[in-house]
Amino acid sequence: MAGCAVAGGCPSDYIAVAISLLSLILLFTRAIFPFVVHKVPRTKGSGFWIPVIQVFSSFNLVLSLVMSLNFLKFRKRHWWQSCYVWAGHLVVSLSSEVKLLIWVEGPLGFGLLLSCRIVQAFHLYCIFVKRRLPPIRSYIFLPLILLPWVAGSAFIHMKKPLNTLCHMGTQWIIPVVCLHTSYVAALVGFTMAIWHIEFRFHEIKDLWRGIVVSTSSIGVWVAAYILNEVHEEIGWLQVSSRFLLLLMASILVLAFFSMSISQPLLSQMSLRKREPPEFETMGQALGIPDSGLLLQREPAPITDPNEPLEKLLLNKRFRQSFMAFADSCLAGESVHFYDEVHELGKIPVDHPVKRIYMARHIIEKYISAGAAMEVNISHRIRQQILNTTDLAHPDLFNTALNELMHLIKMNLAKDYWSSMFFMKFKEEVSMRSNAQEMEQVTGWNFSPRLSSVHGTDDPFHQEHPSKGSSHSSHDSDPR
Repeated sequence: MAGCAVAGGCPSDYIAVAISLLSLILLFTRAIFPFVVHKVPRTKGSGFWIPVIQVFSSFNLVLSLVMSLNFLKFRKRHWWQSCYVWAGHLVVSLSSEVKLLIWVEGPLGFGLLLSCRIVQAFHLYCIFVKRRLPPIRSYIFLPLILLPWVAGSAFIHMKKPLNTLCHMGTQWIIPVVCLHTSYVAALVGFTMAIWHIEFRFHEIKDLWRGIVVSTSSIGVWVAAYILNEVHEEIGWLQVSSRFLLLLMASILVLAFFSMSISQPLLSQMSLRKREPPEFETMGQALGIPDSGLLLQREPAPITDPNEPLEKLLLNKRFRQSFMAFADSCLAGESVHFYDEVHELGKIPVDHPVKRIYMARHIIEKYISAGAAMEVNISHRIRQQILNTTDLAHPDLFNTALNELMHLIKMNLAKDYWSSMFFMKFKEEVSMRSNAQEMEQVTGWNFSPRLSSVHGTDDPFHQEHPSKGSSHSSHDSDPR
């Protein structure tokens, strides 16, 4: 035990490494599953990149603990194997080399992980409390939050406070713990600021889970540090403490990862390939009435090309036919945008949270620069939407919709009337109207005598006795 406690390679060390490897595999699976299995198109904004950075920082955190705490038994011959490269602010290592300082676990590991969650909480605060998009971009805000970690690592890099066992003195551990807890406190502050919002997904639950596991991790790290500082000579304590540290880090990276904050629809997808997504559209996830559904009793659509296009598009069947034609022309973004704005209009004004969810979804999918289905609108209108002070405003997308309707009428609408999509749509409307007329006629036939189908064509037809045979039977009936 004493030998492997110093050099590494104890049985418990390999068990901890196996657990951490399994947690990373599960983490990668959760992150890439919607894109690989369900073929979800990825966004180009922070909704995609922040979860990716979380996975990156989680990998750094686990790897840094494995490298700095001597879990694997190998001789350290290179500078990159030093505990100063891998170890974090709270290190309990038995490495004998001291060269560079704590960059992987601190600024690129636990610090980056907490910073990403603070950015997500800040986004929720701006969107649902202030009802506007965040005033500062994520690629600027995230480095700003990470600056204290970088500054602290650079300062320790110059002072080199670690001893031959990679332990810090008490005068160093106190400010390091304060740095960790200050980030958790900031996360708690943002979470309390949005506590009153009735979220439709699991945002609050995920935030509190992240706070609990990160606080628990800090507590475990501090306890392990104190025990190892006091009892450096006890081998089993060294082995058990580093096992507990890596186990806690493995739990942390799994519990901390969340899709519901950045991409709510992806968080609703099952991890089973055979199961389709529970909600295919944001309208269905928000419970918008008749979202994405074709009603059997829907009024017959108008097929007159002389009618205004705005009136025709109000019908779901016509809108889907027109959308299919636009997609075949590789120009379906405008019609899809119209469809989702139409769904937004069904949400009452006194339900601002639902309206904000839908508005954010539309902005990320159609309005933001580089969006998956970016629509062709003027820069002025795009900036008006992105800089709005009320995401729940009922007229948020009206100007953009009017501009796109003008483009649709000038291009797609003229070609649609002569397309096979319109011909097929007319046939379907005609067949449905005929079927409804037949249903109305046959709906009153409560008796076989009123059936309009006679003879052998009637499935209920039976050979009824003729009049003559009827009379003969009566005559032959004994009285």
